[in-house]
Amino acid sequence: MAKIAFLGLGVMGYPMAGHLQAAGHDVTVYNRTPAKADKWVAQYGGAAASTPKEAAQGAEFVMSCVGNDDDLRAVCTGNDGAFHGMSEGSIFVDHTTVSAKVTHELFATAAAQGIAFVDAPISGGQAGAENGVLSIMCGGDQTAYDTAEPVMQVYSKICRRIGDSGAGQMTKMCNQIAIAGLVQGLSEALHFAEKAGLDGRSVVEVISQGAAGSWQMVNRYETMLDDHFDHGFAVDWMRKDLGICLDTANETGASLPVTALVDQFYKDVQKLGGGRWDTSSLIKRLRALG
Repeated sequence: MAKIAFLGLGVMGYPMAGHLQAAGHDVTVYNRTPAKADKWVAQYGGAAASTPKEAAQGAEFVMSCVGNDDDLRAVCTGNDGAFHGMSEGSIFVDHTTVSAKVTHELFATAAAQGIAFVDAPISGGQAGAENGVLSIMCGGDQTAYDTAEPVMQVYSKICRRIGDSGAGQMTKMCNQIAIAGLVQGLSEALHFAEKAGLDGRSVVEVISQGAAGSWQMVNRYETMLDDHFDHGFAVDWMRKDLGICLDTANETGASLPVTALVDQFYKDVQKLGGGRWDTSSLIKRLRALG
């Protein structure tokens, strides 16, 4: 079993760190709000540290799941950042969805210190984290990935190295691009069913078994029909991710017209007060339009 530091105990990181401790690893956690770390220790055991540097000292693996590029830089290279406490030969695994730019930057900084850096964004939402069935898409050196993979398998159903540093983040962008279109399509289908006087549940029971079926349909249609949007990934975070996708598309020359449009639809949801609603709340915008 390994000595592990886990930085960031949000809705994803909290259960992920718990799975590691339950699997027999020696886990030290850090969270910007100490009370959350204390709650985690009371629930799972392990230990809490007051800074990322303290948490990382002596750890073979340091895992992070924080908010954005700036948050990741802070926990890695800030005054009390994890890189200052990590030993040569240790591995930093980042589960945050961030830009490939910051990933390349931190990969280089880590390499200069003899530390490996694996970008490993996740998909599967809060339920996936709680049930230990996340999809993890990774970038970085093969040797570092091979060493870290058994640790990540504790909370994943699939974990795969896609390529060199940044490839994991690029793959997560593909994931978010695909989800944006799927959720909008599902929202329009359910809204159309409502307007046509159809029973939405009966409609989905049939169409989910054919070519229209998707994870979003199976897992979100009931809460969408019930106007209930406190499940999973928040609109504010989705707009952050789609912003990364669109910025990267401008850099690479990719065309993302549907993604750009759905991003603006999520902006409308924010204006409705739905920044913390989950991403399936796109249907709220359609209902608001009449």
